[in-house]
Amino acid sequence: MESTMLGLFVDHYQDFARRLRMRLRSDDMVDDVMQETFLRVEGMRAVEGGSTNPTGYLFRMALNVAADQRRADSRFLTGQEVDELLHMADDALDPAHVFQARRDIAALQEALAELTARQRDILIAARVEEQPHTDIAARFGISVRMVGKDLRKALEHCGDRLDRRVVQRFGPGAGKTS
Repeated sequence: MESTMLGLFVDHYQDFARRLRMRLRSDDMVDDVMQETFLRVEGMRAVEGGSTNPTGYLFRMALNVAADQRRADSRFLTGQEVDELLHMADDALDPAHVFQARRDIAALQEALAELTARQRDILIAARVEEQPHTDIAARFGISVRMVGKDLRKALEHCGDRLDRRVVQRFGPGAGKTS
């Protein structure tokens, strides 16, 4: 066959496919990789003296195509994964859960209404908007320590109204963001 890269690829096609089959363990993937590699080699411009081992270069190209396809395939769910997701039981739609969630929302709304305006705004800024305590302090013209106190009072009040225990975070990052 001719001495071009495409000719070399065609001459070694069966060998490349066999070696890929040993690595990839999927006939379908080998077929796809070989086809894509063929198209890439066909689209290449002539490379004179560019490689001392042209067959190794071509096989490496095929391996790179396989790696690209695996990365692309990993971004998508398989058919089996889609089926599993479609057939998952959704406990959130259980009438008892829905009823309890609605009660919790109503209790939280009442608890928020009972807070001072500043406590409510600090709670929302810290927990919903995830603003750092330093930004909240600057916004309200108070100290970071005061933000922490108002936040703790608001959380304790809401926890009491919802019959839930509030867990206070400690450590170096506890006051930076909420």
